[in-house]
Formats: sequence, C-alpha cells, structure tokens
Amino acid sequence: MSTTPKQPALDDISKRIVELLQEDGRRPYAEIGREVGLSEAAARQRVQRMTEAGIIQIVAVTDPMQLGFHRMSMIGIRVSADPRTIAEELTKIPELAYVVVTLGTFDILVEAVCESDEHLIDLIATRIRTIPGIAHTESLLYAGLYKDLYNWGTR
Repeated sequence: MSTTPKQPALDDISKRIVELLQEDGRRPYAEIGREVGLSEAAARQRVQRMTEAGIIQIVAVTDPMQLGFHRMSMIGIRVSADPRTIAEELTKIPELAYVVVTLGTFDILVEAVCESDEHLIDLIATRIRTIPGIAHTESLLYAGLYKDLYNWGTR
C-alpha cells in the first residue's frame, strides 16, 4: 500500500457515486445512475473502474462480537528498525485488521481482532513480539465500541 498522498482523479459524478455507496454498498446501479444522471450500465462501469483502480472496495462490515471475536485491541508498537519493513511483516498476520506507521509515541499502530484474551496474549507473545526489530508493545483493550463509520465522504 502506498503511503504517498495522491489526489484522486475523480470527477464530481464519481465522487457522488462513492458517497452513495458509502451510505449503502448494496445500492442498485439503476438507482445510482438515476441519482447521478447516468445509465445503469455507465454507473456499473464507473464502480468497476474505481474498484479495479483500488479507489473503492465494497465489503460487508460486520460486528466482531456477534461473530465470536470478543476481544479487540489497539496495539502500539515501538521498533528499533525501519517501521515500514516491520509494518509490511505485520500485514501477514490475519488477526490484524489495521496496520499503520505513525509519527508519534508509537512507530506502528495495529488493531487486533481476537476470539478471547488468551488468543490476544498468544498473538502478542508468539507472533508480534517475535518479529525482529519490535522493541515494545502496549495494548489498549476495547471496553466498548461507540462509533465506527465508513461514510466520511470525498474531497
């Protein structure tokens, strides 16, 4: 994943399509087309092009608790090596839903989605802390999720 900011080459119609899909990712192409002044086929083509370009991804957002993942945690990681290299290694761990290099107290932040406390402990002790260059981890256990939105719009 590139970390260099890029100005997306989206016109106003494509931006509006993104916003409509952020509201409801299952919205029919015919409805999207009507909303933005395109045919159903043209709306479908635009969505396909944006998906292929990596601009959008249409997925089902789930409630981890209802799927048996009862322990979520943000883990701050300090490293003694290039954080970008270690972040790439961390992306290989399936339990990590989010991996980002930061420029603050921690070098890397990851979000872990686990079945239990024991699963989280095992993840940290045997799969995260054993990566060469990781000097310190700090876990911030989630006690309650109050807001988790994906409809921040476009620029």
